[in-house]
Amino acid sequence: MRILLVEDDKLIGDGLKTGLGKMGFTVDWFTRGGEGKIALDSAPYDAVILDLTLPGIDGLDILRSWREKSHHEPVLILTARDALSQRVEGLRLGADDYLCKPFALIEVAARLEALIRRAHGQPSNELRHGAVTLDPGKLTATLSGEPLALKPKEFALLELLLRNAGRVLPRKLIEEKLYSWDDDVSSNAVEVHVHHLRRKLGSEFIRTVHGIGYTLGDL
Repeated sequence: MRILLVEDDKLIGDGLKTGLGKMGFTVDWFTRGGEGKIALDSAPYDAVILDLTLPGIDGLDILRSWREKSHHEPVLILTARDALSQRVEGLRLGADDYLCKPFALIEVAARLEALIRRAHGQPSNELRHGAVTLDPGKLTATLSGEPLALKPKEFALLELLLRNAGRVLPRKLIEEKLYSWDDDVSSNAVEVHVHHLRRKLGSEFIRTVHGIGYTLGDL
């Protein structure tokens, strides 16, 4: 899942980008509020981590602007401002969750997973299709109860397809979900990941919709 991180503290930002990356998230990190504000218009993010004290613009003003423009991406406010009035204001402006610094990385990841799960209308963290079960929080996947060995991008692609069961995902959208702007992406990267998943899950697990993209097969 692709995350937008707007955080000006270099130590915190680097820790979040690196740590969440190891947990299976793709993270775009911006240190300036104005750049982060514009970024939400530029890529299909699954959730946002937003600091409030940012150079040039307040985080609450960014949040207000996003909601006025009908951006519905879940927003986790991550800040040192712990006054009750500020937490209430953030939630009333459209934030979905609020976490004060200092924080534990594992809690940030768990809150992101919960926000994304709710945004997709999924009550459980486990995703299933046919004989395949995937748990994004634990970074585990099984086929007929047996562990599946998946590379990080294969896991991310499988999670994306399972979260969007019944939808045809355009190839370009898949690429944007799997890779950040910092990544060097080959022209056939998505096709390669689809090929590898089909070898592990069966040729019918992922269906190609010619000229559009990919969806889960009818099993």
